[in-house]
Amino acid sequence: MAVNSRRAEHVQDTRAALLEAARELFAEKGYAGTGTEEIVARARVTRGALYHHFRDKPGLFRAVMEAVAAELAQRLIARQLSRATAEAAGPWDQLREGVQAFLDACTGSDFQRIVLIDGPAVLGSGAWSDLVEQHGLGLLRTWLQQAIDNHQIDPLPADPLARLLAALIAEASLYIGQAPEPGRARTEAGAIVDRILTGLRPEPGR
Repeated sequence: MAVNSRRAEHVQDTRAALLEAARELFAEKGYAGTGTEEIVARARVTRGALYHHFRDKPGLFRAVMEAVAAELAQRLIARQLSRATAEAAGPWDQLREGVQAFLDACTGSDFQRIVLIDGPAVLGSGAWSDLVEQHGLGLLRTWLQQAIDNHQIDPLPADPLARLLAALIAEASLYIGQAPEPGRARTEAGAIVDRILTGLRPEPGR
């Protein structure tokens, strides 16, 4: 049992080292500028170890992209829970602030380079759509339903509303991440998205 346990730990450590090294290099040099020989050298593993854990370079990139997206999702959830506890923020405030925090992450980060720039180019637009479905859609639906239940936004069907807003936010993130001037694009897209969200508020007197 001890031998098997040590072997399993070694396998996990090797995979983690490859993911960490690949993430650093993809963020620094981009997918096209990074060779597998650089990845295994930085991870201090053999080329055989890379192909044992990942089918090929695109397979490794997909795993890195998924890890980066999952990490951001968890960070945003933790941030919003902390703010909700500290400031008693309601779901409407959490929704608007959470969206803006996500758009902030679309500039000057490995999320921008790996997920928004290289991701669609290497794996196709469907890869980003899959990540939105996996990590963002459920949280957005929860915020919207809670805001509806609290009478903070109009009582629209939560499922289609969440999907349409997720598509809007995802498109805004790609626009920001791939823009020649990401900072300016962030400001402009953020204002537009927030303006659309405020349109969900009930009209005064209703």
